[in-house]
Order: sequence, then C-alpha cells, then structure tokens
Amino acid sequence: MFREVSGLPLHVLVIHAVVVLVPLLALISVTYGVFPRWRSRLDWAVAGLAVVTPIATFLAKESGEAFEEVQRERGVGGEFLRQIEEHSEYGDTLFWFTIGLAVAALLLLLVTSGLARVRGLPRWLAPVLAGAVVVLAAFALVYVYLAGDSGAQMVWSGQV
Repeated sequence: MFREVSGLPLHVLVIHAVVVLVPLLALISVTYGVFPRWRSRLDWAVAGLAVVTPIATFLAKESGEAFEEVQRERGVGGEFLRQIEEHSEYGDTLFWFTIGLAVAALLLLLVTSGLARVRGLPRWLAPVLAGAVVVLAAFALVYVYLAGDSGAQMVWSGQV
C-alpha cells in the first residue's frame, strides 16, 4: 500500500509535503502561541496544518519503511543500509514530535478559543501550552532537517 503510486515510489512524493508542512506548522503555531493579536488570523491555518501535517508525516514514515524493505529484499547492506536505518530513525522521531506539536497546537487553539466550557480553565494553561508548542516546534524543525539532509545525502551521492 505504501510502496508506489503510478509506478513512482510513494516516499519520494510524500517527503516533499513533509518538508513544507512541518516548518509551516511549526512557524504558524509558534506565531499563534506567542502573538495573541494574530490568533484570529491564524486559527484556521493552525487547525488545518495540525490535522494534515501528522498525516503526511505518517505517510512519509510508512512509505520510507516500505522503501527500506524493498532495499533489504534487493540485498542491499553495509554502509548504505546503515544510512537508511539512520534516516529511518530520524523519520520516526520526526513523526512523534509532529504528533506532539499538532496536539499541543490543537489544545492551544481550544484553550484560547473563548468557548464557554474553556473560560473556567486556569489562566496559566495557555502560556504553558504556548511554551510546549515552541519547544516541540524546535524539535520538529531539527528532525525535519536531519531526516531531510540524511535522505538527500543518500540521493545526491548516487546511492539511491
């Protein structure tokens, strides 16, 4: 299911979405958390990105694992397999940081929504969630860089 789309490896197609969506989610959710006056302009963007980005990251992770399996079936080993495994670990970690960032951003949206049910929540909750968003965004950005760079190094060195 995660191997190919119209004869092209799915991983190659999906990673481009991840490389764009993760930094967008990080930037827009941090802006939403740190600059309250912009919240009314960014709320739908945060909500949409918080739903779509983990899905794209999941597809990239799963298609990457399918690609790794194909390489193992072809008998690839040694240094190249080690590089694939390292890239895969970065992708797995990125997936979990993206999930955390998306959940924290959605909770921040909820807490700052002004809905009657959330008005009674402690006032410190929004700043704490904003801090969590900043930290998770930083980690997501680091891991999207590490995963992207390690994958690009393999591609551009002619190994893939």
